[in-house]
Amino acid sequence: MLRHLRRPPAAPLKTFQRSSRRSASALTSSSKHLEFDYVIVGGGSAGCVLANRLSADPSIAVALVETGPSDRGQWDSMRLAMPALLPTNLADARYNWDYHTEPQRHLNGRRLSWPRGRVLGGSSSINAMIYSRGHALDYEDWETAGAAGWGYADCLPYFQKAQTHALGADDYRGGDGPLHVTRQTQRDQPLYQAFIDAAMQAGYPFTDDVNGFQQEGVGWLDLTIHKGKRCSASIAYLTPDVMARENLTVLTNTFVNKVLFEGKKAVGIEVEPNQKKRQQAPKHEIRAMKEVILSSGAVNSPQLLMLSGVGDTQHLKDVGVPVLHHLPAVGQNLEDHIGVYLHFECKKPVTLYHATPHFPHRMAWIGLEWLASKTGPGMSSHLEVGGFIRSAPGKRHPDLKWQFLPGATDENRQIVLDGHRMSGHCTTLRATSRGFIKLRSSNPRDSPVIEPNYLDTNDDRVDLRNAVRLTREVFAQTAFDEFRGDAVTPIDSIQSDPELDAWVR
Repeated sequence: MLRHLRRPPAAPLKTFQRSSRRSASALTSSSKHLEFDYVIVGGGSAGCVLANRLSADPSIAVALVETGPSDRGQWDSMRLAMPALLPTNLADARYNWDYHTEPQRHLNGRRLSWPRGRVLGGSSSINAMIYSRGHALDYEDWETAGAAGWGYADCLPYFQKAQTHALGADDYRGGDGPLHVTRQTQRDQPLYQAFIDAAMQAGYPFTDDVNGFQQEGVGWLDLTIHKGKRCSASIAYLTPDVMARENLTVLTNTFVNKVLFEGKKAVGIEVEPNQKKRQQAPKHEIRAMKEVILSSGAVNSPQLLMLSGVGDTQHLKDVGVPVLHHLPAVGQNLEDHIGVYLHFECKKPVTLYHATPHFPHRMAWIGLEWLASKTGPGMSSHLEVGGFIRSAPGKRHPDLKWQFLPGATDENRQIVLDGHRMSGHCTTLRATSRGFIKLRSSNPRDSPVIEPNYLDTNDDRVDLRNAVRLTREVFAQTAFDEFRGDAVTPIDSIQSDPELDAWVR
């Protein structure tokens, strides 16, 4: 029996201990019904925080349910902990939902990959570890739109409370929070300073903290890395002492089919083991005495609502889901920012090309150094400098983000293997195009329809076009002269608006 429930469940649950963490791998065939006060669906960035905070009250029974495996105690957990293995986690479905968009009509029909974490810690366990709060005016806009208490001054104390910054606390940084943040892990990489110097030569200010008083400008990015390892939401908030709480149960490898309702009240979830052979997978109910909390992200939360009968009536009927409540906004108004990489040859051998299979001994040394001391190139995602700028005069606040990489990646985010290159990634931050999430069928195992509708508006096309031109200006500065070779993509002859638009597509 699970002795750490406030009230005994109706059936036993198989538990195990890994890496000093109390958790459950999956429901057993005899576990037909379990009961908690709060049931949190999705063990990602939000779910881990909620599990920590709610279970701090020992009188409350909390369940955290995650489809994927634990982020520790697996044979290959190292690939999550080692920052430099970022591309590995984005390339397959081991810890990743491995979603893809629908064919994009403004991108020559291409289907783009949409990595989403399917592991304890969610996307914070597989992402690039860049800590970015957003601009203060974003929060002011939320409050102006009616979200009282969500202005920047309201949120700042919580940012500080959540964070321990390696540089110490100040008016913007935290000093004793669970999430560890650092910067400048690769101080001997000359291309980082070259990028900052070049951007300043192009007229952009240096900012000593893009998450502090002034976001606008260029500088060193904050990274959720601690002592050479990824500091995900799981690592930060589901520490061994939290996992040892008798009122917290963490279920991994547990697939959620739908939310259960009694009338219009959510009372639990239907789950089954997340196994490959699902023909005879037993279904179970996990009941919530107080609340069911969906924290499954921008894709899976609306998908679960629609699978449960909450969404647009006609769409639910079209896919064969019984309608519980007509709520047409579910899955609508999807907004995502699109970005592109500009690649340049590098004349000096100081790039990540040395970390490719062309140099197996170097790769082995990087791995051994990280395993032994958590230092060296293995302790970084290598996206360590960047900035926030305005794409054109008249913009109220920065609407473009830069990230510099001392290497080059393909469209699947894998390091390019043919020579020394460096690249600048430019992303539009406030897209005006809108898309949607819909069900592909009534089968919960079918990936949802993801339609971001990239570059549907002319404003978005203009902003991205400007981003490419502004990024080129930075790489053309004298600070890059000793490093910069020929432009690889886009090539220099691509200059006009139609040519740039065609290259983006």
